[in-house]
Amino acid sequence: MGKDILKYDEMVETALRGVVREALSRAAQHGLPGNHHFYVTFKTQAIGVEVPDYLREKYPDDMTVVIEHQFWDLTVGEDTFSVTLSFKNRPERLTIPLAAITAFADPSVKWGLQFQESVKPSDIAGKPKLPAAKSPALAAKDDSAAGKPSASEEKKPGEVVALDAFRKK
Repeated sequence: MGKDILKYDEMVETALRGVVREALSRAAQHGLPGNHHFYVTFKTQAIGVEVPDYLREKYPDDMTVVIEHQFWDLTVGEDTFSVTLSFKNRPERLTIPLAAITAFADPSVKWGLQFQESVKPSDIAGKPKLPAAKSPALAAKDDSAAGKPSASEEKKPGEVVALDAFRKK
């Protein structure tokens, strides 16, 4: 087989990140219709990710946020999106480059995407780290759940959650 000079895998990743951008843009312009809501998992150490230090310390590798009822000022740019979410009754502004996203799902329609890790060690802010097991995800669905891992997350640190259940078959 010949070498993939055109890099089709990169083209597909770019196109699928465009789907995420479009979904976020529609939510920013029109709100979330019906039961739609988004789970967005991203690398907290990727260059361009802006999160409060206490969240980065709690989730040093990956973090999942839920965009559903309590979100404000969702803005979407060409390569990033920003949103204000509530953590322990405190509003915090997050900025996330699309390249830092590793998973995106809309459970209301059982749809989701998982991305190849496009964040290279050279794209990590500060000192490069060796790959580590995924940390428990934060589901910032509401103020009471924000920042509090569930009992199953506490018992199973590093567990990777597959989003296959959200995919249409």
